[in-house]
Amino acid sequence: MYVDIESLERATLDAVAPQAVEELPDWLLPFDESTVGRAISAVPFLHSPQQSTGISQIVERYAMRGLRTQFRVADVSGLAALHSELSKNGFKPQQPTLTMVAQASGIKPKPTNFQVECSLQPTTAWKSVYLAAEFDPVDGANRVKALSRGKHAVYAWVSDDSGPIAAGAGSFSHGWASFHGLRTLERARRKGLAQALIQIFVTQAMDRGLENCFLQVEEANRGAVALYERLGFQTAWRYHYWRQA
Repeated sequence: MYVDIESLERATLDAVAPQAVEELPDWLLPFDESTVGRAISAVPFLHSPQQSTGISQIVERYAMRGLRTQFRVADVSGLAALHSELSKNGFKPQQPTLTMVAQASGIKPKPTNFQVECSLQPTTAWKSVYLAAEFDPVDGANRVKALSRGKHAVYAWVSDDSGPIAAGAGSFSHGWASFHGLRTLERARRKGLAQALIQIFVTQAMDRGLENCFLQVEEANRGAVALYERLGFQTAWRYHYWRQA
């Protein structure tokens, strides 16, 4: 599957939307006060040694807004010089994360009996999953803010008799359908809720005539990675967040 890197990265920032985005040659610079890495990390949209923007220029842009700089950079040979420059400037690679892609028509979740509710606006029920007591309250609130600012989004959740137990957001822009913030309460895990949410987003994608899909998942989350692989997703690249100690 051919992956257009620039359109995917633009779609990412449409979905997990920061307060502001600037551009420099070959770079997107999202600005936010958040714990959501994708919403605050400078990201190149070329995976080749053509970047003409220096690290110092990017650091200066973040400093002008009173923000610390971090980067989200793919682990590809074409960016080896950038990795070296980041290291020389005191940045260290952390939190390896996979960008996984699939064709909508090839994603085959198992049928479930769960009823998924959807809205074009973030609802109280949808938000409540991220704000549940078992999750970090600051991170949960930041995820609600970032996803609620998403462009061309659909918000989906599943409830049982006690209330909402799983939620996620689908975004449809730049030729991509992307799936974000998939979260399930601990007591409801391993029941197929993530698959039910993905099925809704795949249906929404195909209704919009979109075939290319992606999601991003931490490599250490082996259960989620294995699920996505079973559904038909393949890793397009791995990236690290580069942060200063």
